[in-house]
Order: sequence, then C-alpha cells, then structure tokens
Amino acid sequence: MSPTDVEPPDTESVLCKIRDGIASIALNRPHRLNAFTPAMRSLYLETLDRLDGDPDVRAIVVTGTGRAFCAGADFKELEGLDAERMRARHAAQTQPLDRAMHLGKPLIAAVNGPVAGIGMAHLLMADLRFASPEARFTTAFSRIGLTAEGGLAWLLGRLVGTARALDLLYSARVVDAEEALRIGLVQWLVPADELLVRAHAYAADLAATTSAYSLAAMRRQVYDAWDQDWPDALARSRELVYESLDRPEYAELASRRSGTRRTPPRPRT
Repeated sequence: MSPTDVEPPDTESVLCKIRDGIASIALNRPHRLNAFTPAMRSLYLETLDRLDGDPDVRAIVVTGTGRAFCAGADFKELEGLDAERMRARHAAQTQPLDRAMHLGKPLIAAVNGPVAGIGMAHLLMADLRFASPEARFTTAFSRIGLTAEGGLAWLLGRLVGTARALDLLYSARVVDAEEALRIGLVQWLVPADELLVRAHAYAADLAATTSAYSLAAMRRQVYDAWDQDWPDALARSRELVYESLDRPEYAELASRRSGTRRTPPRPRT
C-alpha cells in the first residue's frame, strides 16, 4: 500500500518544521488530496498561532504533500451536515478561521497542485503565492449548492476585482496556473521542481535582510487600508513612520547601509 493511501493520525495531518528562521507547514492528507477535516483545520490554525508567537520564526511557507495543495473540505465530513451541526463546529474552534489574516509575519503559499473550496479561502489568506504548472484553482461552491465559505467572496473581490470574482464564484470553473498568474491569484509561476526552493528562498531573503517589525507593521497597514479612506490611511502611515524612527531596528539597519554606527534613540518615558 502506498503511503499516500494511508490516513495519517490527526496529529500528523499538518506537518511543521523550522529551520533557519523559516517555518515550513505541509497539509498532509495526500490520499484525500489534503482535504480538510475539522481536526486537520484546527491543527492548521493552532500551528499558525504557535508559529506567530515564536520569536525565532521570521516567515512561514505552507504547501501540500502529494499531488494537491488542498481539495477543500473532505466530503466524508460533509455527509449529514446541517446548519446546527456547522454552527456547533464553528463554536468549538479554539482559533478563528481567519487566523492567517492576523499574523505578525509573512505567510507564503507554495501551490503544488489543485486547490478548491475552503482550501481556496485559506490559500488566499496567505500574503503571497508561488504556483507550479500543475496548480489548478476552483471555488467549487456553486456546483454543490453552497455559498462562498471562509470569506472567499471578500478575498477574491479584492484580489482579482468584482467581475472576475463573480465569474469564478458563479461558474466554479477550473483556472489553470497561467490564468491564475495573469489575473493575480498567484504572483509567481515556477517549475514544479523549483517550487519549494523558490518559495523558501524568498522567505529566507526576508528573514535575512528585513526588519521583522517593518514586515509586521506593513502587513497590518495593507489589510487595514482595505477598510480605510485615504486620509485615515495617510495619517496612520505617518504615525507608523514616527514610531519606526524611534525603534532600534531603524538605527541598526540604517547604520549598516550608511557604513556608520548610529546611537539608537533613548526610549520615550
């Protein structure tokens, strides 16, 4: 029997390892195309939460094992499901579904194969996406009588525009990797054998050359700005600049670039 035909224990449905400041997450139910069960989704969200609180982790890369990224919710788990049971599942979650949207560090997805349904929502909660030519994308919901789950309609509309979002939701058609790159679902299309190498190299460059404070603050700026008007966004950007000028990261990194040693400003009392 192939390893991809064996159900891993719940504790192994999401794998995680950390090396040189980069956390690598792998969705690990390859025999079911990494489709989410409630236990697997909880473990994924808990893993994100743990990594967010780990000061040694500077960036996170998520991918799928086997030939898929995530096929959405496991249909075996949907049998007999009704509104009451779904509400109970949501109420039992210890981490919010959108935990990825509130990280303080970059989350980069490496899309190695098909992704559908709620898997699409979790994918689009990542900051950036690398894809291999084998990647395929479908919202799926209209074909099974459901509506867009996990905030997918909100995410799609902001990433690809209103008309494209409606097309993808209405038709549930399969988008190949080249179209995904063209419309902005992914940012890079790379050969399959380079996918994880490229995603990890990008994350490693962030870890080695940038300020963790700057990345966290700018990530929050971008997401907050979706709901701000221009004057508020501009005013907030100024306040963050003032704050960053008084932080030790600025003094250290600025001195490296200029070749001079700067004394960090005294903390305000």
